[in-house]
Amino acid sequence: MSFAYPWVLLLIPILLWLLKRQRKRASIPVPSVNLWANQAPGKARFLWIPVTLRCVSIIWILIAIARPQIESTYSLEVIDGIAIQMLVDVSSSMDMSIKDQEGQSTSRIEVAKKLVEHFIAGDGDQLKGRPHDLIGLITFARYADTRSPLTYGHDALLQIVRHLEIQERPNEDGTAYGDALAIAAARLRNPEALKYGSQAVSANEIKSKVIILLTDGENNSGAHLPIESAGLAKQWGCRIYTISLGTPNQGSDDPTLVSSLTAAEKVLNHISVQTGGLFRQADDFESLLSVYKEIDQLERSQITTQSFDRTADWLWLPLTITISSLLLALTLEATWLRIVP
Repeated sequence: MSFAYPWVLLLIPILLWLLKRQRKRASIPVPSVNLWANQAPGKARFLWIPVTLRCVSIIWILIAIARPQIESTYSLEVIDGIAIQMLVDVSSSMDMSIKDQEGQSTSRIEVAKKLVEHFIAGDGDQLKGRPHDLIGLITFARYADTRSPLTYGHDALLQIVRHLEIQERPNEDGTAYGDALAIAAARLRNPEALKYGSQAVSANEIKSKVIILLTDGENNSGAHLPIESAGLAKQWGCRIYTISLGTPNQGSDDPTLVSSLTAAEKVLNHISVQTGGLFRQADDFESLLSVYKEIDQLERSQITTQSFDRTADWLWLPLTITISSLLLALTLEATWLRIVP
């Protein structure tokens, strides 16, 4: 605790000395007190209480004038988050085998699910997780489906990711990532989609809007062409990162070399370039991990800590003690310890 005017406290011993001196002057000298030696003291033994209470009130009124204050420092984290739409292909071709983390054969969808989960929650090693970001999930085969709106509730989102399954119905099989891109861009554009519980998050508070598209084929279904959807995404300030999961490119070791890409991959590359993102190829767990790691490093939330000093006046405490002491002293003098008829 500190005081705005600490010099006022120096008056306390001076006033106490003056009160003591004045009390001595107001006393009546007598030759002897032996005449009252056998008398019961009665209430007289309590007459010091009002006097003490008055002194206490004077001390605390001086403390109040000195303005006691308590200073505290608190920190506020300001997070410029990112809104991310994860797009995952669940067409029948995602059931084809690739190598998992242990080098064993598993389906593409299982590898994709594992790395999407690690991208969101972190793997304790190479991926840090996205705890401060709004993340949504859209899957697509012949039709695009929103599995989770943009949310901070990542625990529920992870449960949805773990239970993704291949679309096995022949009449619903296909690849409509053009529709998925259009839905993702629209949801990132619409501020009503950015909600955390009952609290709406303004689109202006989002530092960056990102779409991460994972597919193993070309767009062959849906109402929107990928180039058309990419144009909408660009117009609405969304970057698109595209990942082609499948057979490694045999033409070149550089996945960004357009001349070595298939027709489907050229479309994916064009989409990413048009919106300021990037295109990458992956053919197993390790290569897909490196892609998500690269995106994770490029798109990080900015967290800044602001410190504030706050001073709280505690004037109410000495004033309360002062008033209470003075009222108690006056009450005692007017009732139980009354000495003047």
